[in-house]
Amino acid sequence: MDNNKFKLIAKTFQGVEEELATEISQLGGEEITIGKRMVSFVGDKELMYRANFFCRTALRILKPIYTFEANDTDELYSKIKEYDWSSIMTSKSTFTIDSVVNSDEFRNSRFVTYRVKDAIVDYFTDRGKDRPSVRLTNPDLYINIHISHNECTISLDSSGESLHKRGYRVAQTEAPINEVLAAAMLLKAGWDGSSDFVDPMCGSGTILIEAAMIATNTAPGLYRQGYAFEKWNDFDADLLQEIYNDDSAEREFTNKIFGADINPQVIEVARQNIKGAGMERYITLETRSIQRWEEAPQNCLVVTNPPYGERLKPRDLEEIYASLGEKLKHVFTGCSAWIISSSREGFDKIGLKPSQKIKMMNGSLECEFREYQIFGGTYSQHKKDIAEGKKEDKREKRVSKRDNFKREFEKKGKEKKSYRFDDRKAPKQVEKKQKNGGDKFVSEKRVKPAPIPKENFEKGKRELHGDEFVSKFVTFRQPTMIEEGATENKQFRKRKNKE
Repeated sequence: MDNNKFKLIAKTFQGVEEELATEISQLGGEEITIGKRMVSFVGDKELMYRANFFCRTALRILKPIYTFEANDTDELYSKIKEYDWSSIMTSKSTFTIDSVVNSDEFRNSRFVTYRVKDAIVDYFTDRGKDRPSVRLTNPDLYINIHISHNECTISLDSSGESLHKRGYRVAQTEAPINEVLAAAMLLKAGWDGSSDFVDPMCGSGTILIEAAMIATNTAPGLYRQGYAFEKWNDFDADLLQEIYNDDSAEREFTNKIFGADINPQVIEVARQNIKGAGMERYITLETRSIQRWEEAPQNCLVVTNPPYGERLKPRDLEEIYASLGEKLKHVFTGCSAWIISSSREGFDKIGLKPSQKIKMMNGSLECEFREYQIFGGTYSQHKKDIAEGKKEDKREKRVSKRDNFKREFEKKGKEKKSYRFDDRKAPKQVEKKQKNGGDKFVSEKRVKPAPIPKENFEKGKRELHGDEFVSKFVTFRQPTMIEEGATENKQFRKRKNKE
């Protein structure tokens, strides 16, 4: 390995690893290995900066600095205390610790955090120096410890705040979709800006913005305020400035992106965020329910995140998905539609046969990301037309040119385990004994969720979209872009205006 190169780890969501590996490969990463919710690779300082700035599907970029084995917390403490902490921090530095533990020997991640903190502090105090302080917000150093069985890895978090915090979100609804997840969905759907794009249930506009940034190849870190590596001893400000101001990869986007939502307040939130991202000229917004779609762009791509039924009545949920399926069939003919949801009942109500099913996680919810190829006539005739060359198979067009990345579970001789797509609405079947001794399967009663407060509804209207709660939960804040009066050492973050 080149002396200037080192190992790096990019963290992400489950099911997004291949998209992240592809991004890292395109940036020049070497020795790429796919693991569970992570991708390891080898690169230099410039690649670490670029991965933070350009990766759409990464949550954070870690730089491992120390690996060892420990069988208990006392051994963990002594091994960490042996490391030369003065090489990366001083006694006046502030730090925070994030612990990820998967081990029978170390069951309490909080206690692991305490022992790591004690070891670092005692390293300095034993040498007669002041003790460094722990700071949870904006510390000088983000330290990550990962323990798998008895293998311990200490890493420096080069990102700081999670990379899904792009910096363009000025306002938000109660539960907007994560930016990294939205970007991953678009990449899985094959979105590259070569057609029009529609999100008929756009919420706060995250999918629309990520679609515009991919179409124009705008870096996701463009509006971000800073990274943790900027406080490291070897930080190269000139290199980051060069990366930031290089817009040579950006491209023109001549198609249109359309977004709609039933609630005008939600549309206003989306409008604020789109303006914060500088994507107003590419995105058209309007207040419209899914039932009111009567026409759509030809051969467009549809990607949407409808409500899952967590906060809506089942009758409303079924109506939304039924209307969505009807409009896809009759209005979006010739288009491809991708829908993510955790509701099997909702998918059943769409009434269309999916051509692809991809398991993904949206927070703690087990979801499926399904593709529907919308065509006129029967499915058998559609397949026959493709076989005879009368129609183009859009799935063939979207096959990604990924490298054969090495996989962590293959290296360790383990089988990859898939998680279950949970039907959260189906009553659980449990076996109970009857009084006469016979066995019988009965449905276990579920506790009904608390009723939704009536004040969340507009008078005389019935809510049909999950984001309609926004009137109670919308919050506005200032954009995170650097202002004109920013300090001189931050001025490189203002992209030079194009002539």
